[in-house]
Amino acid sequence: MNDTGTEARYLACLADGRFMLQRDPVSGLTIFPPRLRRPGGGGELGDWTEVSGRGTVHAVTIQRKRDAAARAIVLVDLEEGGRMLSEVVGTDPETVTIGMTVQAHIVTEADVPHVLFEPAGDRT
Repeated sequence: MNDTGTEARYLACLADGRFMLQRDPVSGLTIFPPRLRRPGGGGELGDWTEVSGRGTVHAVTIQRKRDAAARAIVLVDLEEGGRMLSEVVGTDPETVTIGMTVQAHIVTEADVPHVLFEPAGDRT
């Protein structure tokens, strides 16, 4: 089966090294996850746009498994709009806090691209 829907387009953009999201023509904000219609209104979504990948940790939980390193699982509010579930890497999971600024990075594991975040430091 050849999936040509919104999720397939999102993944194709990631595979090309571009973090692209759909823009809501009414609010001007980007939407995540990819979808066919505007949330709440059901109207058409605008074009896809490249986003900065900057965001703020909205919520965090530390996942601990017996045979694996701890991981910081987060909800990130993206600067241009949208909220996504991901993981913060590149730092001790215990140091990840609500309100922390983060930067997205595209990684590919098992031939599937996805977005992880790293601490961004101060944005001054």
